[in-house]
Amino acid sequence: MERKVQIAALVMAAGVAGGMNGCDDNALSSTGRLSLQITDAPVDLAEHVYVQISGLEIHGSDNKNATLYYCEDAVDPTKRVVSKTVCAKSLPLQIDLMDMNSGKSEKLLAGYELQSGNYQWIRLMVDTAGTEDTYIVMKDGSEFELTIPSADQTGLKLNRGFTVASGGTSDFTIDFDLRKSVHESANGYLLRPTLRIVDNMSAGAIAGEIATDLIVTDCTPAVYVFSGAGVTPDDVDGTDPDPVTTAIVKMDSDGKYTYKAAFLEPGTYTVSFTCDAEKDLPGTSEAIVFSGTADVPVTAKTVSKKDFP
Repeated sequence: MERKVQIAALVMAAGVAGGMNGCDDNALSSTGRLSLQITDAPVDLAEHVYVQISGLEIHGSDNKNATLYYCEDAVDPTKRVVSKTVCAKSLPLQIDLMDMNSGKSEKLLAGYELQSGNYQWIRLMVDTAGTEDTYIVMKDGSEFELTIPSADQTGLKLNRGFTVASGGTSDFTIDFDLRKSVHESANGYLLRPTLRIVDNMSAGAIAGEIATDLIVTDCTPAVYVFSGAGVTPDDVDGTDPDPVTTAIVKMDSDGKYTYKAAFLEPGTYTVSFTCDAEKDLPGTSEAIVFSGTADVPVTAKTVSKKDFP
C-alpha cells in the first residue's frame, strides 16, 4: 500500500475564501469558502523538485474536520476533482516547486466550500513511496528520491489558526521553503519541510533589479529577506536570524537581472544580496558574503522597490 506522508501547517488567523473546483459534495448549511495555493523559496543545487500531493486534511473545532482527496473525474478522466470520500481512482497533484517562485503559485483549493467556524491546521498528504512521486532532479540531470524522516512527517506546525466566516472568503498561500527544506545526507536527499502560510488579502512583495557588475564569475545570486529592520544578514543555519524567504535572481527579456520576494506579511524587512547562495546549506553555518543591505517596508497588495546598484 502506498505510504502517505502528511505535512502539517497550522494556518494563520483570517476570514474565509475559495478551493480547487470540482467538489462532488453537497453545500453545507452554514459555510464559507477557502482558497489555498502553494509557492516556493527555491534552492540552488536543483533543476527540479517534484512534490506529489494526494489530498489535504483540514482540522477545526467542534469536529469541523474535512479530509479532501484529489480524484479523477468519473466523467472526464483528464480532470481532477476534490472529494470528501476516498477516490475510485486517485489523480494526485504533482508540482515542480522550482517553477513556483517570483510570485508564481499552484492552486491547491479554489473556492472550496467548508463549514464555517474556527480551524487549527491543514495537512498536505504527500506521496513518498515511489521514486517518481516526490523527488529531486539535479542540475546535471541525475535524479534522487526525496525521503521525509519519520520525525519530520508532520512538517512545520505554525501555532495559529484561521476562521471560516459564514458567507465569507479567505485566500492563503503556503510558502514551501526549499532552501531550508532540502538536506543532503549520506543516503541521498531528505525533505524536512519548512512551511509558512500567508493571508493573500494582506500580503505584499519586494522586487527590484541587480546591477550587472554584481553578477561576477561563479556567482549564484539570491536576495535574502529577513523579518524586521536593521538585521545583520546570516546564512540558513537554523538559528536566528534565518531569512523569512529568499528570492532567486533571473535575467529578463531585456537582459536585466531581477528578483521578486512575494507573499510577505505587512511590516519592515531587511533585504540583502549575495553571490554565495549555492554555498548555503541548511542546518550548517557557512561564511556567506552579503552586500547592499537595506530596510524595506511592505504593505498589503503593494510591491516595494529595492534595487541593488
